[in-house]
Amino acid sequence: MKYLIIGAGPSGLTFGNRLLDMGVRDFRIIERESTAGGLCRSEMVDGSYLDIGGGHFLDVRRPKVNEFLFRFMGAEEMASYDRVTKIRTAGMRIDYPYEANIWQLPIDEEVEHLKAIAAAGCNTGAAEPENFLDWIPWKLGEKIAADYMLPYNKKIFSVDLSTLGTYWMNKLPDVSFEDTLRSCLMKKPYGTLPGHAKFYYPKKYGSGELWLRMAERLKEHIDYDVRVSELDMQKRSLNGGDYRADIIINTAPWPCFDRIDGVSEGFLKAVSCLKHSSIVVKYMPEVEDERVNWEYVPAPEIDLHRILYRNTFVKGSKGSWAEINTKRYVPEEGDTAFVSDYAYPLNTIDKPEMTGLILKEAESCGVYGLGRWGEWEHYNSDLVVELAMGLAEKLEK
Repeated sequence: MKYLIIGAGPSGLTFGNRLLDMGVRDFRIIERESTAGGLCRSEMVDGSYLDIGGGHFLDVRRPKVNEFLFRFMGAEEMASYDRVTKIRTAGMRIDYPYEANIWQLPIDEEVEHLKAIAAAGCNTGAAEPENFLDWIPWKLGEKIAADYMLPYNKKIFSVDLSTLGTYWMNKLPDVSFEDTLRSCLMKKPYGTLPGHAKFYYPKKYGSGELWLRMAERLKEHIDYDVRVSELDMQKRSLNGGDYRADIIINTAPWPCFDRIDGVSEGFLKAVSCLKHSSIVVKYMPEVEDERVNWEYVPAPEIDLHRILYRNTFVKGSKGSWAEINTKRYVPEEGDTAFVSDYAYPLNTIDKPEMTGLILKEAESCGVYGLGRWGEWEHYNSDLVVELAMGLAEKLEK
């Protein structure tokens, strides 16, 4: 066939649907699970939907993406929300982002934060560190680093933070002493709003419903319950020749294949260097909040790192769900929990070099990495849809 697409998550489903839009029907999607959606799947728990791969929300800032997705789940089926997010710190809860809301802390805490920001390396002209552990206090000051950013990231990733690079922190806004002081004096946030400041979520479903509808249009093109164990890059074949194609689109994690043939030793070494973290999503029936969509919890003594209050965006539901790194999770009798072995790509210092080698050599063989795992980037679902649309249109010019 012309295209083989590995994975029926948001990237693979979008790529397949764009092919259909352009009149291409000579393709197959291979999915190891029995249903579509990847990390964005949902399950019915305690009478309403729970997103088993963690909270996934549709950002409002990509009109082309939204127009495409609303074909499958109309805008009238979506609710729009102004994001309300909190961070637990200093025995209280403050609004996200932390650096724009330290004015909500006790006055002594405000002063300590301002002093630390003024002394931060980025404000004093100190050389920029190359690893994440040293870069955070350099960027934000010792106080924000110690109270929030470092303990939170230790929990979510559960690795030595000095092994992570800093290239992925371009999302983090600049924090200057002047801006923070202005925020404290004005008693309100000052600066750029965070991502997902506004978001869409289905009124009656979990986030997985959208992807199921996209998969329904592709049902004649998807093979479920098929694990791709072998990938031959030169022959562009899967599982010893069970599937062959002119072009392969890989949205699966590169290390999940038992065997990759037709590549250099450097390619295989690069794949072995890719690191990731895993999470458990645990349902908590007793925890509810009527105002906050989700909350970040940096405290080291608490196992979870994020709580999502689903009744604030799934109307009529109850309870909440927690995200916990699998290294921190201790199962308890009666838990309702879902494990995602591949949750977050880790941005190790050598990752750009490794992914650059992998993607370049793969493309030379007619194999394209796509999406969070194919490109090994912490992309949100709206961005992977945009990337998949673009790749389909590029290859079908």
